[in-house]
Amino acid sequence: MSLTIIILLIILGLFLLILEFFVLPGVTFAGVGGALFIGAGIFMAYKNYGSVGGNTTLIATIVVALFVIVWSLRSGTWKKLMLTSAVDGQVEVKDDSAISVGDEGTAITRLNPVGKALVNGVTIEARCPGNFVDSNTRLEVTKVFKTYIIVKPKI
Repeated sequence: MSLTIIILLIILGLFLLILEFFVLPGVTFAGVGGALFIGAGIFMAYKNYGSVGGNTTLIATIVVALFVIVWSLRSGTWKKLMLTSAVDGQVEVKDDSAISVGDEGTAITRLNPVGKALVNGVTIEARCPGNFVDSNTRLEVTKVFKTYIIVKPKI
């Protein structure tokens, strides 16, 4: 084996590990393959060039890997990968006294099985389990929760 093949194996292994670390989530074939390529390159260096060549290859690989890790931490790579926007949305919470079981309302949107309903002048998320209800259908409230209600079509 030539020195070029050993160097290419180690470079390919480092590239696959970087790909695993920055792009692919979890433990994938890229990470395992990268470790195997690096290991194969170091093994071939020991086999073909003895302990001096193998130790030199091992130390060089560790130094290059540490350099890549330090470079990635200092270059702002993490800031490019992090989500920095804040979520400013809120959950719609209704007034507890505005709607109660037995109240009647109207479906604003189609409930299939979730949609919007107007009950006692309050627009709220309504769920109709097991049924699809068209808009403008009269509804009866069967259960009340903080953020939604359970309804059934009024017959």
